[in-house]
Amino acid sequence: MSISIKQKQEISFLLKEKIRDKLKNYSPETQAMPFHFRLLGKDRMALYSFIHSVNTMLGQSIFEKVAEIIAAPNFDKAASQYNFKGHLSNKAVLEIDKIMLNLRSAKIQADEPAENQRIKIAANQGKLGNSRKARIDLFVFKKNTEYYFEIKTVKPNIDVFTKTKEKLLQWKAMRYSTNQDIAVKAYICIPYNPEAPNPYSRWTLQGLYDLKNEVLVAEEFWDFLGGKGTFEELLDIFEQTGIELREEIDKKFAEF
Repeated sequence: MSISIKQKQEISFLLKEKIRDKLKNYSPETQAMPFHFRLLGKDRMALYSFIHSVNTMLGQSIFEKVAEIIAAPNFDKAASQYNFKGHLSNKAVLEIDKIMLNLRSAKIQADEPAENQRIKIAANQGKLGNSRKARIDLFVFKKNTEYYFEIKTVKPNIDVFTKTKEKLLQWKAMRYSTNQDIAVKAYICIPYNPEAPNPYSRWTLQGLYDLKNEVLVAEEFWDFLGGKGTFEELLDIFEQTGIELREEIDKKFAEF
């Protein structure tokens, strides 16, 4: 068993708290949709709107908090919405610009170890400038290695992928500007695969990312944090919690 009973209770409590709060404060959009209402019913349209709202909530606050709960006993430190400070030297900025330009023009293939070394060398060169702040969706630490996770929606577009790649490089430069002895690993994470059981289509990641060292999708992410089998156990927790909430949800939407 990868997820302990205590963790399961924490995750279930978090989900119930968030959903109940959403139900308590929820009112459907006032926009008139007469054709939709007549065809599908106001209750179904209200439920659709609610589901869309919950989907946004999962991506913005729940996944990262659940990830923190799962990671906590397996790492020396785990924190969601983690803040840290560092410098982004002018040499590091130039190095990041070079890497991004070459990746976008397909002159080179992404190579995380090589890029990491280039950033580390440049981090303390040139003018450091003022201290900057960065916020990470999920931070974990173990055995002198810091892991930074940027959790994204399941289908980011190419612009989001590009900006995220640059952000991962900037995080490394900022951290190495204050500590050259620490190891830093930074990932873009997709919480589930919308194309399962087929492989996740990573064409927008091709070239920009070192797929083996910078990208974690579905089981790769959750099992990394909690051990083998964590992803499947987590799905069971969500399912059981949904069953327990079903009567409350049905009662709310019967009002419409």
